[in-house]
Amino acid sequence: MEKLAALLEQVNEQNFIRLIMSGSREKQLAQKVTFRPVQRSHKGGEETAENCILFQETVHRNAQVFHRSYSAADFRVRVCEWMRSMRQMVLETTEFEGTVLTGKKGTVTVKVRRRTSERTQPLTHNRVRNYLLPEGEKIDFLVDLGVMNEQGKIVHAYYDKFRQINRFLEFIRDVLPELPKNREITIIDFGCGKSYLTFAMYYYLHLQNGLDVRMIGLDLKKEVIDRCNTLARKYDYRKLTFLQGDIAEYQGVDRADMVVTLHACDTATDLALAKAVRWNAKVILSVPCCQHELNGQIHCDMLQPILQYGILKERSAALFTDGLRGELLKQHGYRVTLSEFIDMEHTPKNILIRAVYTGRKPTDQEREAYKRTCAFLGVRPMLDRLFEQ
Repeated sequence: MEKLAALLEQVNEQNFIRLIMSGSREKQLAQKVTFRPVQRSHKGGEETAENCILFQETVHRNAQVFHRSYSAADFRVRVCEWMRSMRQMVLETTEFEGTVLTGKKGTVTVKVRRRTSERTQPLTHNRVRNYLLPEGEKIDFLVDLGVMNEQGKIVHAYYDKFRQINRFLEFIRDVLPELPKNREITIIDFGCGKSYLTFAMYYYLHLQNGLDVRMIGLDLKKEVIDRCNTLARKYDYRKLTFLQGDIAEYQGVDRADMVVTLHACDTATDLALAKAVRWNAKVILSVPCCQHELNGQIHCDMLQPILQYGILKERSAALFTDGLRGELLKQHGYRVTLSEFIDMEHTPKNILIRAVYTGRKPTDQEREAYKRTCAFLGVRPMLDRLFEQ
């Protein structure tokens, strides 16, 4: 690794652009690791340009992404550690480009090409993005919902909402291959509220991608439903309908291709998930909220030193709730991932459960593992009870 260390010594806070490592020999650790420079945020005081810049690590592991930032010295150590399990690395600075290849026996090959043209160094945490709903282009429903002005500029107070909408559409884009192409697609949005995301889904799937979509939004608030139906008629969204009603009582369809439930409170999420499974929904996207049920059930002597503190019990119960929901969906034939929906700084309720039906049957060991976990925690989740009805 001496050649690699020598190469990294030429990298500093002023010239670094990016670094990508791939070809993992230990995929359980990471499939890909990248680094890029970011401007350190600080509240005041005098700091030089050098110590304002950090090296942000992004680790891609299975379907999850993890971030951490390092100083220049720690960055060099970290890269050397990762390259013991990676086959190749591409390094880009304002002065040169480097390629590193590692062999099974520890051999290291380093190639460096000096730049003949100038490159600048990107330093923002939030890089300019090509959003699926483009910024600067007027979109009628976003104007009426207060997110955009008439010129297509994002209203400052709604910029987080704009990012949230586009982030959700990225999840929709990822599951597009799972949806039927030769017939009408039925999508149910339980607890649609003001329907920012419902309108965005219809716009993205039907207007931008040309899919034959029938979409239904359901919510308890009559004034919200009336408003949304008025807007849908205004835009001539003929297959977008909003209904007032309760998730538990809804019987409007016999089949749904995708079920969405965002921030449905407590066990309303379980009702939506159970209906989705009974409809054989190909895709389920759920961002749960207010997971109170297990908080009232959980009893575990071994964890009592932790659970005696109310705030830790509440947060642990919320995580246990979503973890058990994911496991139950897996046992009903779904491939499940739990991902960060939006940044934690905007809301603590930011876990998205994404489930795609594969038909895989659970093993006896998986069923028993789920039962042992519930017994250990002293809980019986509502979703489990609903599946037995």
